[in-house]
Amino acid sequence: MKINEMQKAVYQNKLNKGFNVTDVNKEFCLLYGEVAEAYDAWRKKKTDVGEELADIAIYLMGLSEILGIDLESEIEKKMAVNQDRVYKLVDGTLIKETPSDS
Repeated sequence: MKINEMQKAVYQNKLNKGFNVTDVNKEFCLLYGEVAEAYDAWRKKKTDVGEELADIAIYLMGLSEILGIDLESEIEKKMAVNQDRVYKLVDGTLIKETPSDS
């Protein structure tokens, strides 16, 4: 299943189960909470890190569908931008040489 198909399926599941599909602020907060849960699982070396990462992806896809964003297309565009970026190492940190890029 492609990402854009998954995001539609995630949205439909939210509708079917009666979950929020209108409060964008709430969705961002819930997504943030899932990121925290994944970090906590990784930090504590729990076995459910993959499941927590899946939760992040599911919330992100649902939010993308709510906002009318084709996440698959946006990821492809951003990956192309990232691939063409040039970085330089400054005091042990990689810094973009082209700061006007997104």
